[in-house]
Amino acid sequence: MRRLLAFCLTLLVGYGPSFAAETPTDLKVLKDIVYRTGNDLTAYEAERCKLDVTLPAKSDKPFATYVWFYGGGLKKGSKGLASEHCAEIAASFAREGIAVVVPDYRLSPQAKYPEYVDDAAAAFAWTVRNIGRMGGDPRKVFIGGHSAGGYLALMVGFDSSRLKPYGLSLKDVAGIAQVSGQVFTHYTIREERGQGRYSVTSDEAAPAFHVQKTLPPILTLYSDHDMTGRAEESQFLIAMLKGAGHVETNSLKVTDTDHGSIGHNLRFSDDPGHKAVLQFIRKQGESR
Repeated sequence: MRRLLAFCLTLLVGYGPSFAAETPTDLKVLKDIVYRTGNDLTAYEAERCKLDVTLPAKSDKPFATYVWFYGGGLKKGSKGLASEHCAEIAASFAREGIAVVVPDYRLSPQAKYPEYVDDAAAAFAWTVRNIGRMGGDPRKVFIGGHSAGGYLALMVGFDSSRLKPYGLSLKDVAGIAQVSGQVFTHYTIREERGQGRYSVTSDEAAPAFHVQKTLPPILTLYSDHDMTGRAEESQFLIAMLKGAGHVETNSLKVTDTDHGSIGHNLRFSDDPGHKAVLQFIRKQGESR
């Protein structure tokens, strides 16, 4: 009976759901660094506004950094949630010489627009100001994310007003490498306003609203089996950027993926999306 019980427990441990991501043992990972400070922070801000930094094992010169925002519709998610694969994505790029910063940010409905966008901007600003002391090059800080995280990256990298409170500008964004991010006003924001999920709005809360020739270099990945309308949004963004005269507009349609796997697969070094992001960061980093 004891052997049977032990066997059953082994199955449960080995094959049951995992809720916390494991920390890679071959890399230096700095956890739960506070990126928002001040006496006026709410308890929710203090809880959520923390980030993890995964550093390359070794580097002969100051390294590039990729600030990565997970998805979840602006309503859910955590940098430590195993299903988001943030630690694995961070480790996969760190092993190739690129530091990865993964922030948590406030979520709806506890937070409303533009609070989560401001959190993303604050996390980016923290990285620019602090990565140098860790061996990174503050001129080579890239930003990206998956789904809602891609939306946040686009807003920080497109809307010049987001970085101004931190003494930065869009010139401080080395590049944007985002995966299936929403291009129009995010559906969660529309829901906050009482609009329908599938109504189409493009206002100051939409990356498309801020398209111009002088934006940072961008790489957009989208899936051949993406969620409703998302591939078309990505294609629209690419077309509008090129129409505006934006030179460094890059894109990749990743086949045999869906809306979830296209982002989560970045944890694999042989994934086409991973390779595209790596090449983009290396190429754009050399020009900084």
